[in-house]
Amino acid sequence: MDYIHTVRSVEDRLLSYRKDESGWKTCKKTNDVVVYWRPSSEFAGNVYKGEGIVNGSPEKVWDCLKPEPNGLRVKWDANIKKFELVEQLSVDVLICRTVTPSAAMGIISPRDFVDVISIKHYEDGSVSSNATNVNHPDSPPQAGFVRGFNHPCGCVCVPVPGEPGKTQLFSFFQTDLGGLLPRSVVDSFFPTSMVEFYSNLSKAVKSLK
Repeated sequence: MDYIHTVRSVEDRLLSYRKDESGWKTCKKTNDVVVYWRPSSEFAGNVYKGEGIVNGSPEKVWDCLKPEPNGLRVKWDANIKKFELVEQLSVDVLICRTVTPSAAMGIISPRDFVDVISIKHYEDGSVSSNATNVNHPDSPPQAGFVRGFNHPCGCVCVPVPGEPGKTQLFSFFQTDLGGLLPRSVVDSFFPTSMVEFYSNLSKAVKSLK
């Protein structure tokens, strides 16, 4: 499998999600974020888009978001229990296994995901993480975890012109949780989880010196 080619196509896909305004419907709104959804073209579920302003420079926000083992994200993101490096393909492309805890009052049992992830820097100072599911011989399914599948997803930190202490953050979640979960549970989990994601991220950024 050409992992690098796969993840480069995800970079393009996220860019299209960001620029294409058609079909998105608001499903949740708070002071931190507006969450939109539309049917996914990748699988029989939805793609969710979060858009909000985080108080913190793009560098600080990215420090909290960047995909790295033993990084800050495992400490503040309630939906990530463990983040393991499976293979480093290049400076900006890696394959990782992410373990998530049980959720929705135990209805959603622990999951694990294996993804190829890229980090991309843009000329305007934006930086993104881009990910999608892959198979890797060093990370087969494990007992005790339902294997889930992330379809093109990630986060984009965008500088706010004239506001160096603020960051516009786009987030995209498009996940097949696997297992026999009721659709209603899945449809309510993601918007709520994304609101929590922005709230916890804001607290994490604020705590950085």
